Amino acid sequence: QVQLVESGGGLVQPGGSARLSCKIFGDLFGSYFKKWYRQAPGKQRELVAALADVGPVHYADSVKGRFTISRDDVGSTVFLQMNNLQLEATALYYCNVHHSIFHCIGYWGNGTQVTVSL
Repeated sequence: QVQLVESGGGLVQPGGSARLSCKIFGDLFGSYFKKWYRQAPGKQRELVAALADVGPVHYADSVKGRFTISRDDVGSTVFLQMNNLQLEATALYYCNVHHSIFHCIGYWGNGTQVTVSL
């Protein structure tokens, strides 16, 4: 059984930074996309960033230039570096991994809350 555990959320001042981590427990066999989603109260879940084994990185237009997704394969961890955070970034951030071909094979973490406020 694969489990994802997010960490790094908390209260951040406007203009501040945070780094989210997604630790992958268990083994992922094959090629998997690594993604970060977020969901604010009353809004639908949106894709923030996505990273594949090969190819360019995807970012939502709203975070381009400020967020960076990366991974540490040795430590089985996916990161999301968030800089210049603004109020609209307040949301529950979820880590997701799914097979690059068989998309129904995937896993979600329980989320980590990021709150941007003075």
